[in-house]
Amino acid sequence: MARRGLESLNGQDFDTIVMGGGVVGASAAQHLAAEGYAVLLVDKGDFGSGSSSRSGRLLHCGLRYMEPGEGRPYVVAGNSPVLKFMSDPKMFLSGCRRAREAMTCRAQVVRTMRPRLSPEKFYVPVWEGGKYKPWHLSAAFGMLKLLGPKDVPLESRRYKRSEFMDQPLVRNLRDTEKLTGLASYQEYRFEWPERICLDTVLDAERLGAVVRNHTPVQGLEREADGNWAVTIADSAGESGIATARAPLVLNTTGMWIDRVNELAANGVKRRVTGTKGTHLMVKLPEECCGQGVIAEFRDGIPFYIYPWRNMHYIGPTDTLFEGDEDEVRATDDEIDYLLDEANHLMPGLGGLTRSDLCFTWAGVRPQTTDPGDSMGARGRRIHDLAEDGMPGVLALTGGNIITHRLSGRDLCAAVKARLSPSGSPAPLSYDAKPFAPAAESPSLLNHWDGARLAHLRQAAEREHPVNLADLLFRRVGAGWTETMAREGAHKAAETVADILGWDEARIEKEVADYAHVLERLHRVGRGPDCVTDPMAPASGQRAG
Repeated sequence: MARRGLESLNGQDFDTIVMGGGVVGASAAQHLAAEGYAVLLVDKGDFGSGSSSRSGRLLHCGLRYMEPGEGRPYVVAGNSPVLKFMSDPKMFLSGCRRAREAMTCRAQVVRTMRPRLSPEKFYVPVWEGGKYKPWHLSAAFGMLKLLGPKDVPLESRRYKRSEFMDQPLVRNLRDTEKLTGLASYQEYRFEWPERICLDTVLDAERLGAVVRNHTPVQGLEREADGNWAVTIADSAGESGIATARAPLVLNTTGMWIDRVNELAANGVKRRVTGTKGTHLMVKLPEECCGQGVIAEFRDGIPFYIYPWRNMHYIGPTDTLFEGDEDEVRATDDEIDYLLDEANHLMPGLGGLTRSDLCFTWAGVRPQTTDPGDSMGARGRRIHDLAEDGMPGVLALTGGNIITHRLSGRDLCAAVKARLSPSGSPAPLSYDAKPFAPAAESPSLLNHWDGARLAHLRQAAEREHPVNLADLLFRRVGAGWTETMAREGAHKAAETVADILGWDEARIEKEVADYAHVLERLHRVGRGPDCVTDPMAPASGQRAG
């Protein structure tokens, strides 16, 4: 379906306008369109190009909710964390509720989007003198099994001491002689999170929603009749502006929520507190492929070394973020910190250095501002902005890819409580939207056959890419390979040039712009601020 021009939207009325095309906004648009609402979905960048694309890529089972702190450092005086958790009714019930939610979401995504996921084995070690005991793992996994659906099992198991060193990844851990327990379970990873978002956007469009990427909101004004006038522009070259109207507006822009709210009112209360998560991607010995480990940083927050295709990523950090939301990337200090923590956890790898990096990425979690917590409150929350002089505007904080369908349903329910749809309902589809078979089409990259030239052309024709980064990252996922598809960028641009109307000068510009994205956001390339060059022969390679 062709991308709607700005002029065609000027003066058009909708039931609901959704600002922010990340995974939460996409889900809201999908559920609303399925209920018969006339929906406009816009995003200032590409769909899923913000926080949705910078996630940890894990379909978490909810293990972190089985202790105090929910994955943040905490102090438990005179008691073990698990006993504290189990003896505090409020904490226990809250943890169980969130764990049940996570397990339910996990099962639903696995059932409906299996082609977008890969199962991996995760190890959880327990050391002598640590805050956990082996039985704590059995209790936690037992609770998760009771709380979650039975059709997507955890495949958890405890290992005998004699089996510890039979696990290749475990042999590289610190203090193996002090291991008192070891468990494993099956976790799923998203092949690439942006595709989950895009599949959802495409289904919303199928259901009748108007969807438009690279469309920043420039104005938000309440008119005399109570409708909201939303002024939008185009950042992809189309001139002019358009104003669309709706009685109800959803602000699902994540870390940009406060900035967008300020378009409508001065002195709006702060809703979002950002916490930054930084990741490093490396290649470990081949014997470690398909295996991950969850432990803790030395400051107490969860630490993952997790398999991703034929690589592993390390992280994430969890720090307060107060910078430019459009310029989020790994800093030198964060890179050094993660490498140091990885080497402490896994000294058997021989010492990871920057020469082992394939690439980096960082994102910001849009947590709910909480006066009692400088890092923001976890969990989803819908805000009615009428108290800020913005009646008819709702915002959601704390959303993530794991619970995006719950967020979409909750926002849809909030809209239904305030407004009836103008159209008729239709069934939505949570299924993945695969490309047509293209086995005979050449692969874009020699080292990865997941993106074929025919896939690029299908995406260019049907899925609204505006630039090469849209195509390689969000449509076919080639940008997340070990070379970040640098060697295939020119070929990709040539392959879709006739469809997207690119001449030779535009092809060269797209390739250069793509390289700039890699340098700016991933610190990859040959620029002065880059930390790795995956095209260099020795980059990102670690022998077994």
